[in-house]
Amino acid sequence: MADYKVTLYKSSEKETWNSFALKSNQDTFLFQRDFMDYHSHTFRDFSLMVYKKDKLMAMLPANLVEDAVYSHQGLTYGSLIYSKELKTTDFIRVFRAVLEFLNSSEINSLTLKELPTIYLHNQSNNPLAYVLFKTKAELLRTDLHSVVNTKFKSYSNSRKEGVKRANKSDLKVEESNVFESFWNQILIPNLETKHNVKPVHSLEEMTLLKSRFPNNIKQFNVLHKEKLVAGVTIFETENVAHCQYISGNEDNNELGSLDFLHHHLIENVYKDKPYFDFGTSNINSGEQINKGLLFWKEGFGARSIPQGFYKMETENYKFLDAILV
Repeated sequence: MADYKVTLYKSSEKETWNSFALKSNQDTFLFQRDFMDYHSHTFRDFSLMVYKKDKLMAMLPANLVEDAVYSHQGLTYGSLIYSKELKTTDFIRVFRAVLEFLNSSEINSLTLKELPTIYLHNQSNNPLAYVLFKTKAELLRTDLHSVVNTKFKSYSNSRKEGVKRANKSDLKVEESNVFESFWNQILIPNLETKHNVKPVHSLEEMTLLKSRFPNNIKQFNVLHKEKLVAGVTIFETENVAHCQYISGNEDNNELGSLDFLHHHLIENVYKDKPYFDFGTSNINSGEQINKGLLFWKEGFGARSIPQGFYKMETENYKFLDAILV
């Protein structure tokens, strides 16, 4: 594969990286360096750029832990980013080049987070499953994203009743440019009480990311008699509105505040988006599903889209030889 060259990303290549990501096979701002690098102090970046002769063909957002490389662990999803025009033969050769480069760098394994299909451009080629099969990749985990196809949305009786209660409660939804009230009054207390965890993003980190991506990160709050009772933080891309954080106070069931909020978002704010993604309901490293949370999401017409996590040995690049005959 002499025509293919793999290099480690350098900060001087930021504009090249960002430009390629914007025109690539995927639709998300998470692969922009201003998002990836906000937690560069936490992860040792090991992102790769793959060239065919002098033309950039693909990139891999990644980080290094000892002798293993991961689809960037600071991102919800990952895998290869590549040109929308990339053909299957080149995809196989690019992937082989990545594994061989890692192997020659004394990296023993590569773990990939699959990019959910809703973030792929329709015209893009996607032979990843075949390459995973040929490299004998091990499936480590599968998460389920609850996604509403807005062309076929439907509501259960439970969700309809929640919206009716909300309308009687005289709630209102407001978009906010700040996160302090939602984080401090609703989100952090709920996560600590119910799950003994903190938000993945601190308030300071989310504020920073909002300043960098003002058109992609949105905060919507629900008010009852001017009191904050619920909210959602949305990561917005061209085709998807993704719920990054959802939380309501102890009056949520009585008021129907979260039903009201998401009905409003699906029917009004994001009615022209192809997909509304509630995120996963997986817990315990994907081994179990929060049944109540999944029931609530599917009450809006959400259906499950799988996201696989795969691990392969880098020495298995040899298995990608002699495929094309």
